[in-house]
Amino acid sequence: MEKTQKRVGVVGGVRIPFCRNNTAYADVGNFGMSVKVLGSLVEKFGLHGTELGEVAMGAVIRHSSDWNLAREALLSSGLAPTTPGITTARACGTSLDNAIVIANKIAAGQIEAGIAGGSDTTSDVPIVYGQKLRKRLLALNRAKTLKEKFTVATRGFSLKELKPSFPGVAEPRTGKSMGDHCELMAKEWKVGRLEQDELALSSHKKLAAAYETGFFDDLVVPFRGLKRDGFLRGDSTLEKLSSLKPAFDKTTGQGTLTAGNSTGLSDGAAAVLLASDEWASNRGLSIQAYLTHAQISAVDFVHGEGLLMAPTVAVPRMLKQAGLTLQDFDFYEIHEAFAAQVLCTLRAWESDDYCRNRLGLDGPLGSIDPSKLNVYGSSLAAGHPFAATGARIVATLAKMLEQKGSGRGLISICTAGGMGVTAILERP
Repeated sequence: MEKTQKRVGVVGGVRIPFCRNNTAYADVGNFGMSVKVLGSLVEKFGLHGTELGEVAMGAVIRHSSDWNLAREALLSSGLAPTTPGITTARACGTSLDNAIVIANKIAAGQIEAGIAGGSDTTSDVPIVYGQKLRKRLLALNRAKTLKEKFTVATRGFSLKELKPSFPGVAEPRTGKSMGDHCELMAKEWKVGRLEQDELALSSHKKLAAAYETGFFDDLVVPFRGLKRDGFLRGDSTLEKLSSLKPAFDKTTGQGTLTAGNSTGLSDGAAAVLLASDEWASNRGLSIQAYLTHAQISAVDFVHGEGLLMAPTVAVPRMLKQAGLTLQDFDFYEIHEAFAAQVLCTLRAWESDDYCRNRLGLDGPLGSIDPSKLNVYGSSLAAGHPFAATGARIVATLAKMLEQKGSGRGLISICTAGGMGVTAILERP
């Protein structure tokens, strides 16, 4: 007999305020931030001592000692130690990916409830040394006698070997940073500086207003003296933003991406609780929204496609599966890696040529109502700890749908490596 898929509910989420790297969380690291958000989620939903089916946490930048960050963090969270944990990474899409992983297990009946989340720090980064020194140290470890060890340690040694290497942000296949790639996209789609700055300003204004109305009171947990995101500039103006110099294309005179319309290096963590209807009901917990569809795609950025354009491919495939159009949503949460990325995505969906010839559609997907886009701000204002962004968005959108009473929301996240992770949340 065929098994019926279970509905997957988003019970709710929490996060700590996101902040600039090398500030409030500089000495905390992924483990400390993960423990804080998991513990806060346990506290919020009364999960102390509860065994969950899975905790899927992720981190893009992590130390080799954090080989299973999720498991180690959950053991300090208050959850039952019999709860399994898995650590993942898909760049900026990591924690939305984790929500999809947990949702699939619930839908298949493998588990009844789980937590999806992520943490990232660009302050506490792994520092490594070059291949020559690594090989020398490994050979030194293999050497048996004192004489062998001395020979291995000194033969051909140069002080240059002691120069450390820090994690880079460039794409290994192209050598270009994400910002460099997005500059190419902005030029291709003719996205100007002014509209990028306007989107960035809007994001700050919306996030500031949301804090003022108390929307984030139960979503953001104070940590290390912070109650709000460290990137938030509610008093920003177009004049201030327009005064900033290009951050990536600094030589041609045509650079449009700046520190003001691009996300900065961030520290932070977020997590969400997902469950079946029965599990939530048995514990007196309500469902805010249901995760109903998801899609992940990739583009050939090495040979000319825009690095951050994969969501333009994933979304129409997901819409086809769901039997929906791009206009059938009350809210759109498009991750603001860069203002230009959001604008390029919207422009692509409006393009008849792109939709027909690249996406294989009968015509353009069309426009969306700008008043429904990133209603409470997004990454440009909040910050973007890579693996935490997806969980931040899921928790925010689920609460928005709960407050509305019904409706549908679309999530679109671009990632390094030319991939896109997308999902649909619905509240009947």
